[in-house]
Amino acid sequence: METTLFRYLDDLASRIDAPQEERKRREWEDFLNDRWPGDYFHPSERVPSPPKIDWPAVSVNAAMGDFDAMLLQQFRGCSETLASGGAAPLAVRCNYGSSILPSLFGVELFLMAEELNTLPTSHPLHSTDAIRRLVDAGVPDLHTGLGGKVFEAAGRFLEALESHPVLRRHIDLYHPDVQGPMDAAEVIWGSDIFYAFGDEPELLTAFLNLITETYIAFMRRWYELVPQTRDWSTHWSMAHKGALMLRNDSLMNLSPAMYVEYVRPFDQRLFDEFGGGAIHFCGRGDHFIEPLSQLRGLHAVNVAQPHLNNMETVLRHTVDKGIKLIGLGPGTVESLGLPLRGQVHCG
Repeated sequence: METTLFRYLDDLASRIDAPQEERKRREWEDFLNDRWPGDYFHPSERVPSPPKIDWPAVSVNAAMGDFDAMLLQQFRGCSETLASGGAAPLAVRCNYGSSILPSLFGVELFLMAEELNTLPTSHPLHSTDAIRRLVDAGVPDLHTGLGGKVFEAAGRFLEALESHPVLRRHIDLYHPDVQGPMDAAEVIWGSDIFYAFGDEPELLTAFLNLITETYIAFMRRWYELVPQTRDWSTHWSMAHKGALMLRNDSLMNLSPAMYVEYVRPFDQRLFDEFGGGAIHFCGRGDHFIEPLSQLRGLHAVNVAQPHLNNMETVLRHTVDKGIKLIGLGPGTVESLGLPLRGQVHCG
């Protein structure tokens, strides 16, 4: 780790107010354990603590190619939270985007233009024969593609956090974006995967099984490096019970029956393996929220675009069943007009 990085870690450590962070942790624990007294949970803001030195901006592409740049980019986010007095948990991740798991299967990474400053995507295989070869080959080497970078970056983050006890205590290193089985499968196969539900159901199931086995192996390795020390996890600017945040963006294209038959068994297998967690989806999901809510170990749901959903339906199959709804904006929470039962996080 470069000496210059320690200047920024020193600055960050000097600005963390431990009693304030402990209070925020207790707030989240009260919410997650159904002890929050209000109709919805809005964590308290911090007393603003501006930096004492100038923190440089680091682009996504620069961070993709340099471990110290990755650390600086992520810790800068914590610095900005402290400076603004924000309410979000202090957290960092190995920020390599949604193609981490797909990259293990040989897809070609596609870096976005520097001026866009956004995470990469990848070129799908668009080949049924290529998918059959992947299924025949089995679980790939976890250190191929972006896998090795993720694990090395995790070691660098742990080294940085251990350099200051206050950082290790109050900044979480949360798990990288390994999506969910269906999302990863679509990224690898391409959008023609949706034809496979009718044309190649056995191959589709075998491929989802391979993705799930790879996910389990990858996340076991992750939690060997970064052990989970409590029964809840930080993710993005919020927290949830359990170890996993599964992404299910691809479900918007599936019927509830297709989700139940082809995808839910693999989501359930992951929750059973890792003690449950939360599910995020972009777009519309009110059509599959009922079967989603029946997953054992589902503790929270994050709806990225509530305005695209019938929120009365979403609430009926989340908060009314004791499942947290996390990450809703203040405007959305205020417009719901229904009992939230202390199960909604307003971020």
